Amino acid sequence: MELNVRNASGQGGAALRVSERVFDAEFKPALVHQVVTAYLAGARAGTKAQRNRAAVSGGGAKPYRQKGTGRARAGTNRSPLWRGGGRVFPAVPRDFSQKVNRKMYRGAMRSILSELIRLDRLSVVREFNVTSPKTRELASKLAQMGLKDVLVVVEGFDDNLYLAARNLPGVEVLSSQEVDPVSLVAFETVLATEEAVKQLEGRLA
Repeated sequence: MELNVRNASGQGGAALRVSERVFDAEFKPALVHQVVTAYLAGARAGTKAQRNRAAVSGGGAKPYRQKGTGRARAGTNRSPLWRGGGRVFPAVPRDFSQKVNRKMYRGAMRSILSELIRLDRLSVVREFNVTSPKTRELASKLAQMGLKDVLVVVEGFDDNLYLAARNLPGVEVLSSQEVDPVSLVAFETVLATEEAVKQLEGRLA
């Protein structure tokens, strides 16, 4: 299949031939959901922790005698019923990561890219850069192309482009090696350079 390659001003130009296996795959919502969910779960820290009654300090002696006080019987002041006592079912550190094998991951990426093309949400340009790390220059360039909520995918790390996009809301710049399923579905439009598309094709073919 062929993708239309736009020039710097956003006008259509030459066509780029790409693999149908990568960019014209069947959309599988269940697979995409599973991979995106697993990717988000893997980003969770899971570091919260609370203490049970065994982990709370103190409570070695019975706080008062068993009978004659008129109060409820108590064996320790570290009981969950007491202020400062341990929790009954405390939160413990845990690993939220879910297993996703390489075949599933690549299949989800192919499915997302193909659906973006079908929905006309993936645009390809021959090259995309800025002359200096100026937010105004990048904003003007995106406005000229009619893009707002956009993920810019380039073939390699561009310091000027990254710095220019840092303060723009709804704009993120990633290299083709950093692209993941969550970033692809998070933006309204994906703008990729011709070389970045070739690199993605090489990864997912």
